[in-house]
Amino acid sequence: MSSTKISTKRAIISVSDKRGVVELAQGLERLGWEIISTGGTAAVLKEAGVAVKGISEITGFPEILEGRVKTLHPKVHGGILARLDREEHRRQLEEQGIGPIALVVVNLYPFAQTIAREGVTLEEAVENIDIGGPTMVRAAAKNHAHVAVVVNPDRYGEILQELEEKGAVSAETRLRLAAEAFAHTASYDAMVAGYFSRLPGLEGELFPETLTLTFNKVQDLRYGENPQQQAAFYVNAGKPSGMGAIKQLQGKELSFNNINDMNAAWELVKEFSEPTVVAVKHTNPCGVGSAGTLLEAYLKAYDSDPVSIFGGVVAVNREVDAATAREMCKIFLEVIIAPQFHPEALEIFKQKQAIRLLEISSQEQPDGIDLKKVAGGILLQTVDREPVEPERGRVVTKRVPTEEEWRQLAFAQKVAKHVKSNAIVVAKGDQTVGIGAGQMSRIGAARIALEQAGEKARGAVMGSDAFFPFPDTVEAAAEAGVTAIVQPGGSLKDQESIDACDRLGIAMVFTGRRYFKH
Repeated sequence: MSSTKISTKRAIISVSDKRGVVELAQGLERLGWEIISTGGTAAVLKEAGVAVKGISEITGFPEILEGRVKTLHPKVHGGILARLDREEHRRQLEEQGIGPIALVVVNLYPFAQTIAREGVTLEEAVENIDIGGPTMVRAAAKNHAHVAVVVNPDRYGEILQELEEKGAVSAETRLRLAAEAFAHTASYDAMVAGYFSRLPGLEGELFPETLTLTFNKVQDLRYGENPQQQAAFYVNAGKPSGMGAIKQLQGKELSFNNINDMNAAWELVKEFSEPTVVAVKHTNPCGVGSAGTLLEAYLKAYDSDPVSIFGGVVAVNREVDAATAREMCKIFLEVIIAPQFHPEALEIFKQKQAIRLLEISSQEQPDGIDLKKVAGGILLQTVDREPVEPERGRVVTKRVPTEEEWRQLAFAQKVAKHVKSNAIVVAKGDQTVGIGAGQMSRIGAARIALEQAGEKARGAVMGSDAFFPFPDTVEAAAEAGVTAIVQPGGSLKDQESIDACDRLGIAMVFTGRRYFKH
C-alpha cells in the first residue's frame, strides 16, 4: 500500500442519511477544507452557514433529468480516481482543470426504506435506485490509497479526530473505510436485485445461479452458543420480518440462544389459530397447550413438563393478559414472546425484571426461503408453510379415528413438525403429554415420549415426523394406551405396522407428508 499522504483539502458530501452531516461539514470548514455538495445536502449545509460549492460550479454543467445526472462527470470522477503519486495523473488533472478530491462522504438513496412501505409502486422503487452515489463510493474506495470514503455517519467523529490530530486520514483508516464502502454498495445492489427478483413474473427462480444475500447487524451478542464463541445478530435488509421484527419491552439483552429458541417457539405457535402457548428448551418444544383462553393454554403448556419449562422460552399467539402474566411470574422464564402485552400484564411483569418480554409482528419473510450454513457453503430450501391437515390423509387401518382423535392427531402433528428428528409427540386434550426429540431411532424417540407421558398416554394419540421402519413403535404405543397414530407412511414395512395396529385396535393415518427437522 502506498504511504502517500492526502495532499489536498477538498471534500464532496452528498448523503441521504443527514445524521451528523452538519457537524462534520462545520469541522471540515474549521480545518480549511473546501466542501462540494449536491441537492438536498447542499441546502442543509448552506442553511447551517457552511460555505458550500454546488456540483454544477465544479463541473460547469447543470444537474439534469430531475437530478438523475449530476455527479457523473470527469471533473468529479477524475478528482476522485487520480493517483497523486503518478506524475502523469497530476499533469492531466492540471491540463483539464480538475482538482483532486481527498474525502468522499456519500450514503445512498433510501431504497430499503422505500420498498418497506405498504403499497410502494415499482416506479417509486426505481426512482430510489441510486446511480451517482454508488459510482462515487466505488471510485473512492478503489482509490483508497489517496481518498478517504465515508458511508457511515458513525465514522464522522473519528475522521475529524484524525484530521485534527494528524492533518490527514491514515492509510489504515482509509483501507478500513474502503472495505466498509464496498460492503455498503454490495448490500445496496443485493437489495435492489432481491426486490426485482420478487416482482410479478420474475419470482419463479427460487434458486438463482448466483445468490446474493444482504443482512444488517442489529447487535453484537455477549457470546454464541457457548462463552468461548463470538456472535452477532443480523436481520434481513428491507422490510422487517420474523425475528427481525421483534421489539424488546423489558429484560436483559438477548443472547444467541435466546434468539434461536425464540425463533423455534414462534414458528411453532404460528401453526395454531386457537389461543396457544409453546414452551421451548434448546430449540425443541417441551410443552404445548391450546385452549379457549390464553391462561388455560399456558396452564396446559406448563403441565406438559413443569421441570423443562423452567428457564425456557415461551411464545404465545394472543395478547398476554393480566391473569396469564400473574401465572407466568410464578416461575423463572427466560423469554416471553407475543404479538402484544396488555398494559396490566406489563405492570405485573415489572416484579420480574429478569424476564425478557418481546413483541413481534406477524409479518412473514417475503421470500419464504430457509437457509442453513454448512462448512464452505449454504443449503437453501423453501419454507414448509402448508397447513398440517391429517384429515386429508388416508386411514390405513380397520378402525377409523373418532372425531376427537382427529383433532388431537392434528395437534400432535403440528408439534411434531417442529421437533428435531427423530420426533414422536404424544398428545391428549389439546396438550402435549410426551415429546421424544432428536433421537437416532424412531423407537428411541417413542420410548422417551411415552415414558414422559406415563399414565397420561392412556387414551392419547401419537404423531410422528417420519415413517415407522418397524412395528415396534406401534407395539410400544399400544402398551402405553395410545389409541390413534398419524405418520407419513412410505416404509417398506408399512404393512407390518398396519397389521400391528389392527391387531391392537389402534387407528392409523398415513399423510404422505414427512416433517424431518435437523
